[in-house]
Parts: sequence; C-alpha cells; structure tokens
Amino acid sequence: MTTKTLRILLAIAVFLLAMGSAHAEKITIAAAADLKFAMDDIVKGFKATNPADEIDVIYGSSGKFHTQIQQGAPYDLFFSADIAFPRELAKAGLAASEVKPYAFGRIVLWSTTVDATKLTLQSLSDPKFARIAIANPKHAPYGKRAEEALRASGLWEKVEPRLVYGENIAHTAQFVQTGNAQVGVIALALAVNPELASKGGYWLIPDQLHEPLEQGFIVTKRAAGSALAKRFADHMGSAAARAVMTKYGFVLPGEAVR
Repeated sequence: MTTKTLRILLAIAVFLLAMGSAHAEKITIAAAADLKFAMDDIVKGFKATNPADEIDVIYGSSGKFHTQIQQGAPYDLFFSADIAFPRELAKAGLAASEVKPYAFGRIVLWSTTVDATKLTLQSLSDPKFARIAIANPKHAPYGKRAEEALRASGLWEKVEPRLVYGENIAHTAQFVQTGNAQVGVIALALAVNPELASKGGYWLIPDQLHEPLEQGFIVTKRAAGSALAKRFADHMGSAAARAVMTKYGFVLPGEAVR
C-alpha cells in the first residue's frame, strides 16, 4: 500500500468518524424507579443497533419528576408509574407527543428476613414487623397504591405507626435490603430481578385492593425536535421492548391483569 493510498484511507476514516459524531444524539430520560432493571435492559438493546447515540436515564419518584418538568428540568422523555402525571403535563402544553400507556404495575410484599411467600397483608398486624417500608404516598404512585391496599384490608390504622417511607420504590426496597425494615411493599418489577430475587421472596398483593397502576410516558416539549427521542419512543412498542417489560412482571396494555 502506497503512502498516498494510506493517506486517502485515513482521510476517509476521519471523515466517516466525523459524520458519525455529527449525527449522534443524546437524550435524558426521567423514569419511575420501578423501571430500573427493565429500562436498563431496554436501553442496552436499543444501543446495540444505535451505538453512537447517548441515552442517560435518571430514576426516581414520578411525582417529583412531574414537578421538575413543570419547572423546566432538562428531560426528553418522562416514564411515569402513574399515567395521570404525563397526562397533566400534556394538558399543560409540556408534551411533544401523545401520552402513551406502556404497562400496568403490580405491588408485592417482599422481605429478606422472613419467607414472604407465606405472608399476606394480614400478616403485617403481627408486632414482630416493627418497621414496614412503603414508598411515600404523597408523591410515589406505588406508595399510594400500598396505602390503598392497606386501607382496603382494614390495616392502615394498625400499621401506620410502624411505617417507614421511601422516596421512591427503589429506595423502599433498600430499606428492606439493609434491614431497616423487616418487610416492604415494593414493585413486582423489582422483586423479580435476580439482584433482589436472590435475597428474598415475595407475595403478590391482589390488584382488587387498589386502583390500577396504569403507567404512561411522553416525549417532553423540550425534545420536540429530537429524532432520537422519537426513535426511542417508537422502540418502546417493539417486540423486543415488550418482551423485556413482560420479563419483569409488567402487564402490557391490552393484556389481562394477572
């Protein structure tokens, strides 16, 4: 290979690299904490065919993200554990897409110190459960549903003095993992992940005891011109993304709640 040919090939390589960089995009996703493991897998799958694009995901409380977006937080997509939050943002003109439902969540009793598969909500009346973790009902949809289930079971007044509140559902699981609570009401999507499943079992709380945990997302107004945001939103409807959601115990729109 001559020096001239080598220079030409090098120039072409530099040009192609520059073109790739020019077309690479970056988005930031605000996602409910129950999506931690599922969304990590979905992003990984998306990037396998879109390696140049950069996707940052921040996990937390849906209610807090809702407030932050109203205040101008730089999120391009918002995945909420309660579809009401993105609907409110869309109504306020802060969405660049329709509100898209993506799943129904489920809540479970989970423990690392007792066999939760043998528990029911009525078990929580036992004083041995000195600390019971739930997400904060004031801004976390999973916490609100936990409160509804406890009230429907006639247990709220009995257990309220022993409740400890997580900022989001992942923080709630941490209370149980670290021994700061003997049992917790967490998302099924977290309990089935190998990281948590290896540490404790769970009991599925009947969905008749609480309002549905219908979840939805939007592309925010900030990302109105982002081709990457639109592509990722479309990817959520793909067979690959739906398979990941099913793997983590989510009920997909159109399916019967188990």
